[in-house]
Amino acid sequence: MNLQQYLQTRAQMVNGSLEQIIPDEKQYPAVIHEAMKYSLFAGGKRLRPILCLAGAEAINKEIEPILPVACALEMIHTYSLIHDDLPAMDDDDYRRGKLTNHKVFGEGMAVLAGDALLTYAFEILADYGLKHNCYREALQVIKETAAAAGTLGMIGGQVVDIISEGKSVEKDILEYIHSHKTGALFSVSLRAGALIYQAEPAQLAALKKYADNFGLAFQITDDLLDVLGDAEKLGKPTGSDSKNGKNTYPALYGIEKSRQVAEEAVEQAVSSLQILPGNTQPLKMLAEYLLTREY
Repeated sequence: MNLQQYLQTRAQMVNGSLEQIIPDEKQYPAVIHEAMKYSLFAGGKRLRPILCLAGAEAINKEIEPILPVACALEMIHTYSLIHDDLPAMDDDDYRRGKLTNHKVFGEGMAVLAGDALLTYAFEILADYGLKHNCYREALQVIKETAAAAGTLGMIGGQVVDIISEGKSVEKDILEYIHSHKTGALFSVSLRAGALIYQAEPAQLAALKKYADNFGLAFQITDDLLDVLGDAEKLGKPTGSDSKNGKNTYPALYGIEKSRQVAEEAVEQAVSSLQILPGNTQPLKMLAEYLLTREY
């Protein structure tokens, strides 16, 4: 199976599970459920839930039982996108080629849709632990997910990103922004399934090393696409980072140096997989794909 087939197959699994988990859009009050589903099914790559499944696969465990855990992580990611697009944040009108949530449902409902997805994600994780009698493991996933989404994780990265807009920052601040804003959720996504399956500490450490380097390479290539990418393929306008005064790798290092750092991060990610006992080929392909991604 090539990478495209793998991603498509796994995304279909995640989408099928999300359809079963998410409240029916006709359930009262209907508008909030419509807004939640609008962004949740707006054509995302499902990269974070796929990483969750691939992490379990890498330690030789089954992936179907942890689909709800993977779905919860996608809901948290979607919440962050809805809020990122708001006028008070990045002020984007399009995401994945579709109008952003607040352009369709209004700013107030978009805020609530994001809040609802975040809250429901933790309900799903708690429910998983109760249903599968894995209380300690589920609590650990909940703790790490909350930390990854909180002020010492994704929100912390977003805060530093906002207060750094229009300013020239040092390398360590840029790395902080992206390791927290983007990398933290990648890390917990990759570890979540392995935590549920009680992976060994060395295996969890290897997955974290992969995730840290994957997240770095992902962010750099994302920055490069905002400069060099095709707006039609990306599904959103390019150049928004520069317009909003964002600090990016190309702005700090230039195009060629940024590519070099991304290549080194991918190499480190792939090398971290060597000690894992399961099928690590999907993770290897995912990391290497970052260097050629167009969207």
